[in-house]
Amino acid sequence: MTLVNSSDPVIDANLAVALDALLTEQSVTRAAARLHTSPAAMSRTLARLRRILQDPLLVRAGQTMVPTPRARALRDEAAAVVRSLGALLAPGTVVDPATLRSTFTLQAADLVGAALASGLLRLTRHEAPGISLRFRAEELEAGPALRDGRIDLEVGSIDHVDPETQVEELLTLRMVAAVRTGHPLTEEPLTPALFAAADHVAVSRRGRFTGPLDTALAERDLRRRVAVVLPSHLAAMALAARSDVVCLVPAALSGATPSPLTADATTLGLHLLDIPLPLPLLTIGMAWHPRHAADGAHHWLRDAVRRTLRAPGRSTA
Repeated sequence: MTLVNSSDPVIDANLAVALDALLTEQSVTRAAARLHTSPAAMSRTLARLRRILQDPLLVRAGQTMVPTPRARALRDEAAAVVRSLGALLAPGTVVDPATLRSTFTLQAADLVGAALASGLLRLTRHEAPGISLRFRAEELEAGPALRDGRIDLEVGSIDHVDPETQVEELLTLRMVAAVRTGHPLTEEPLTPALFAAADHVAVSRRGRFTGPLDTALAERDLRRRVAVVLPSHLAAMALAARSDVVCLVPAALSGATPSPLTADATTLGLHLLDIPLPLPLLTIGMAWHPRHAADGAHHWLRDAVRRTLRAPGRSTA
C-alpha cells in the first residue's frame, strides 16, 4: 500500500508501521521481532526513514538507542496513523449493533413480512435501537432492485436471481389447509375428494385461480372450486376465519420447530389440516447484492432475519 501527497512523493504505508515499531521499541532487533522481519531488513527500513525524514531518529547511547527530539515528537503521531490504518483495513463485518443508525428496506410477501416485522422489531429494540425497517410488497423485480439499492434484502421464495445475486436458503416448509374451528372438514378424516369439494380461497398477486394444488388434484381426476382470489395471504386467512372457505398456509415440516409463518393463522383461531396430497415443498430464502456481503450493518440484518425465522445459515452464491 502507498500513500501519495500533493508534492508527489510516493511513500510506502508500511514505513509508518515500521516507524511506530522503532519509536516504541527503541531497538532495531525488538522492532524486527514485533513486525516478524529480520534485523537486517529493519536496519534498511530505518536507513530509509532517516533519509526521508532527514533525521537520525534513533542514535546509539552506550548499549542502547535513544530517540532524537524529532523522533519523540513523531511517536504519538506515528502510533495514531497506525491505529487509523488498522481501522481503515479492518473487516467490515464486525460492528456493535447498538451503534448502528440505518434504515433497511426489505421486500417480502405479506405473510413473510408480518412474521419478520414482529421478530425483527423485538431484536432491534434489544440490540440495535438505531435501526429502522421499511417493508415493501413484492412489487419490484428483485434483481434490478437489489442491484440499484432500492431494496436491501429480499426474503421469500427466491426464484428470479441475477447471476451476481447472493442467496441463502433459510427454511423449508410444507403447505397445510387452514379452516375455521367447526368447519365441516374437521368432522371426519380428510380425503382428496372431500378437500376438493370444499370452497377455496386462492392467493395470487396476478389473480391466478390455479397452482400446484390444482395439478395434484388433476392427477386424481379432481378439481376444486376457487370461490375467490385474493392478493394477500393475511386477507385469505382472515376470510377463512369468517367463512367456510379453505386457504393454504405454510407450516413447518413434521417434527420440526413450528414456523413463525403459521403464527397469524393460530392467532386467527384457524384449524390446520394435513393435505392428503403430495405437494411441492416451499423454500424460503433471502437474497442480497454482493456489495453488501462484507458490510457490518447488513451482516447484522441477515443474521437477525435468520434468527427470526429460526433457520440455520446455509449460504450459496
